[in-house]
Amino acid sequence: MEETIQKNVDKWLSGNYDADTQAAIKKMQAEDPNELKEAFYKNLEFGTGGLRGIMGVGTNRMNKYTVGMATQGYANYLKQCFGNNVRVAIAHDCRNNSRNFAEITANVFGANGIQVYLFESLRPTPELSFTIRHLGYQGGVVITASHNPKEYNGYKAYWNDGSQLVPPHDKNVIAEVDKIASVDDVQWSGGENNITLIGKEVDEAYMAMVKGLSIYPDVCTAQKDLKIVYTPIHGTGITMVPPVLDRFGFKNVNIVEAQAVPDGNFPTVVYPNPEEREAMSMGLAKAKELDADILLGTDPDADRVAIGLKNHKGEWVLLNGNQTAMIAFNYMMEARKAKGIAKPNDMVIKTIVTTSMIDDIAKSYGVACYSVLTGFKWIAKLIRDKEGEENYVIGGEESFGLMIGDKVRDKDGISAVALSCEMAAYEKNKGRTLFDKLIDLYLQFGFYKEKLVNVVKKGMNGAKEIADMMDAYRKDPPKDIDGKPVTHLLDYELQVGKNLKTGETWKIDLPKSNVLQFLLDDGTSISARPSGTEPKIKFYFSVNTKLNSAADFETTEKWLDDKIERIEKEMGLP
Repeated sequence: MEETIQKNVDKWLSGNYDADTQAAIKKMQAEDPNELKEAFYKNLEFGTGGLRGIMGVGTNRMNKYTVGMATQGYANYLKQCFGNNVRVAIAHDCRNNSRNFAEITANVFGANGIQVYLFESLRPTPELSFTIRHLGYQGGVVITASHNPKEYNGYKAYWNDGSQLVPPHDKNVIAEVDKIASVDDVQWSGGENNITLIGKEVDEAYMAMVKGLSIYPDVCTAQKDLKIVYTPIHGTGITMVPPVLDRFGFKNVNIVEAQAVPDGNFPTVVYPNPEEREAMSMGLAKAKELDADILLGTDPDADRVAIGLKNHKGEWVLLNGNQTAMIAFNYMMEARKAKGIAKPNDMVIKTIVTTSMIDDIAKSYGVACYSVLTGFKWIAKLIRDKEGEENYVIGGEESFGLMIGDKVRDKDGISAVALSCEMAAYEKNKGRTLFDKLIDLYLQFGFYKEKLVNVVKKGMNGAKEIADMMDAYRKDPPKDIDGKPVTHLLDYELQVGKNLKTGETWKIDLPKSNVLQFLLDDGTSISARPSGTEPKIKFYFSVNTKLNSAADFETTEKWLDDKIERIEKEMGLP
């Protein structure tokens, strides 16, 4: 390890790196040897989704050199696949250095003879996906670290269907990136004439597409005064959410002003993730102050959405990602059926760690429901695989992501905000609330409650600790949890499912993924999955029981929460 670190450091000190970079390395050598180790102990991995890492100097950091080398590898592969007729779109979020990284990406593509269409300023991630499809480009890149802390940035690579890379292209791009041995292999400049700025025209097309997703535009008009509170949490959502809601007819949109200005330092939050209550606290305060009908928040690149509602006691609560998905899936299927636009070959798609309540809802409408690996690229792949055979309606996952319609092939927080407001308007038009609808669905299908627990393992030893945890679960899976026997073990890495009662095994027909699922005989499921973008292992819990009446909601919810807490303790999780 020490030898690798020294080799990487020497390479950067003697190579074609700028003076500021080399000065920063020398400063680390003198003042912060531990940071030097973290920055140089490995290369920042170009994974199946691209790059994501802490910004700074070093091989294991997001900087102009690692971005440039990644782009050169991706450019080489695009030219292998499409010859000299390659066009790409590039977008970026609000993070520090995002514009700089986007321009470096554009310059490297341009220097390689690729036609580049660079957004004039920050844009949401879903608009980048839409742009590739709308304009028929061969690929694209968005510079974003999504909801990660402010010290992070990232690089997401897209293919010609508007989806992030899937097999075989993901591994092939990685192979090409790995071939770029030094910064001297990168064509940094010389193709500036190949770069075109884009903006307003694509914005208009994207907003028109989102407006076209509305099923009850008349209801939106009737409820134009629906009291909406929205926070972009200093991110890109501010560019699209207000004008889209205006197009839907909503006139009472209240922005959390302290979080309205894009800012990569995210000054009002600890962590710019709408999944966290702290990040939504200003929105919650404003929603309470205004007695709003609905609260919405998007993350920095506006691909995720959080929803806040008043419960039956008048208290503001944040829905989890599973609840958001469940309500949205039901609305799309229910509304399409009521309007007479449902098709016999309609399908919906969720991920393997998303609530199975959606399966039950889809079954009630006679709609096919498929489960894929975590990540919207797998939803996009299944859409592509089934094009011409089945009609895609909506997809989503528990991490606050929805993808409505097939014009965008990544999660889309902009259309999710618009749809959420339409759902709230639809219920209000009937004298009800969206929270009422949530309870109705629990009464009909059972009360499903989910929780995500993240166990963070940072640094050089973190990856090994996570690998050891997964290995231990594989070799010695629990026999029972919370007094209930574990009946099935699903190992997506080995692609094998096993009935622990009978010993029967079967092949799991999904690509390999390092995920384990334990299924209990009472319908409880527990999933363990190392994150592909952060130094953590994720545990997904899902428990359920019957909800007898709306009046029993709180007591039943507490019973489910207590059950999850017992399981957490039994598994030794913090």
